[in-house]
Amino acid sequence: MQVTETLSEGLKHEFRIVVPAADLVTKVEARLGELKDRVRVNGFRPGKVPVAHLKRIYGRSAMVEAIEAAVRDTNAQIFTDRGFKLAAEPKVTLPSDESIVAELISGKSDLDYTVAIEVLPKIELADFKGIKITKLVADVADSEVDAGLEKIAEQNRPYAAKPEGEKAAKSDRVTISFTGGIDGKPFEGGTGEDIVVHIGSNTFIPGFEDQLIGIAPGETRTVKASFPKNYMNAALAGKDASFEVTAKSIEAPGAVTIDDDFAKTLGMESLAKLRDAVKERLGRDNTYMSRQKLKRQLLDEMDRLHKFEPPATLVDDEFNRMWKAIQGELETGARSFADENTTEEKAKVEYRGIAERRVRLGLVLAEIGEKNKVEVSEEEMRRAMVDQVRQFPGQEQQIWDYYRSNPGAVASLRAPLYEEKVVDFIVELANVTETKVSREELYKEEDEQAA
Repeated sequence: MQVTETLSEGLKHEFRIVVPAADLVTKVEARLGELKDRVRVNGFRPGKVPVAHLKRIYGRSAMVEAIEAAVRDTNAQIFTDRGFKLAAEPKVTLPSDESIVAELISGKSDLDYTVAIEVLPKIELADFKGIKITKLVADVADSEVDAGLEKIAEQNRPYAAKPEGEKAAKSDRVTISFTGGIDGKPFEGGTGEDIVVHIGSNTFIPGFEDQLIGIAPGETRTVKASFPKNYMNAALAGKDASFEVTAKSIEAPGAVTIDDDFAKTLGMESLAKLRDAVKERLGRDNTYMSRQKLKRQLLDEMDRLHKFEPPATLVDDEFNRMWKAIQGELETGARSFADENTTEEKAKVEYRGIAERRVRLGLVLAEIGEKNKVEVSEEEMRRAMVDQVRQFPGQEQQIWDYYRSNPGAVASLRAPLYEEKVVDFIVELANVTETKVSREELYKEEDEQAA
């Protein structure tokens, strides 16, 4: 076997490999020898079929197997000998000329092929003890628990039919039927029966709910409103519509007293128990946000400390996934890059940078996990699968079967668990300072991004 490296540029390598025909013939003869005692051929007793006859029947397929095995084994040896860790599947180029292929299959020609690969870079890990990060911690104030209780009360507020003669007002609940049209023509999704509208909730398109103020049960009125320019249905975005709306019933909100009786309607023993439950939920939310911000700081530091060129193949794959998602979101929202105050070219540059960062950090975390023997236990995987199954009530068996028969799905569950364990490992070594902040400060950045 002859191996010649024809390209070595950064992480990219190419090799020309020549496997002698004699080596292939030896593999074919070994394969035919295995078949001799296993196959049945008419006219011959088991195990007595001449090799020459077997070769006429199975020689071609045996040679194909031999070539595949030679490529697989030779490539593995090349990569192992050089200590290569592949970033992607190798690209193998076999002979394509018909005459050469015929000679190769007949065992008269050497196997002459090329393989192109991109390898993972060697990563020099930083000293994690020198990393300084801040952990923001927010206690749950009584006022926040009170606000949480008010929100629950609002969500569970009772409604009762308004006295005869009274009309709809803001905060009332109106049950309506409607038929809509654009330019006098009906449109898909433009009709509805027994639809409940909370006036003032702003869940319908702008202007629709306010025009129901003053409507009476049984009354029909024309409501005119415009779909937002970024409406999810591009065919309706920005269009003016007219709706013939009939009010079927009107209900006014009742008072809610937050006391033990209210808590019991929610399945709690007392108001005190309900307060504890609200406080616990808010505490979990704070813990999660604190963790996310700590992780973001840590990854920023890891990115700063580990600068290397990631494999182009992995970056391209990550960028393509992201770009496809971005295009889908824009299409769904009927928006353009101009609406986002950018251009397609600038957006591509920005997202390619994000893709490079993601790939680089992924490689760094993987290197840390491998060197420090970080593993996801079977019990942790089982809990993760149980959590997934619980999200699909009534389909538990199908979900279990899906994961059992789909290694890729299992890997997608394992990956985030593994990342979190590696992050925990680094945090244990890093210099972490804990700082008390208010809930507003803890969520400040997220609130600004959502605005």
